[in-house]
Amino acid sequence: MSALSITAANVQPASNAVILSGTFGATITAGQVVYELSSDNEWYLADADVLATSVVAGIAINGGSDGQAGDIQIVGDIDLGATLTVGQIYVLSTTAGGIAPTVDTASGDYVTVLGVATAADSMMMGILISNTAEP
Repeated sequence: MSALSITAANVQPASNAVILSGTFGATITAGQVVYELSSDNEWYLADADVLATSVVAGIAINGGSDGQAGDIQIVGDIDLGATLTVGQIYVLSTTAGGIAPTVDTASGDYVTVLGVATAADSMMMGILISNTAEP
């Protein structure tokens, strides 16, 4: 699955964004998709190849290393600092932490919808965790 090329410095939540604060369990860059590991309640890179890591918590709006505080967006509009196709649905990629268009899903990928592009660089987030693999 081809992940978007995101410019971390350009990732910005909109005024309607809902933000959660927590702790990174790995090195995370703004714009990467994360899940929460239940054993330590820290955020790690999500991946559509593995069911457990496809349960998305949100998109990082800042970067940090293991043990550092971080913020993720869970709903609302977000500028991803990437080129998007308006109206396209975007999902969790098989590239750890990545975001890809839904048309890139392949057999065996766990489908987690992240949102719909509303402008050439932004998306309306609405996470839908299907727990279902593409046939």
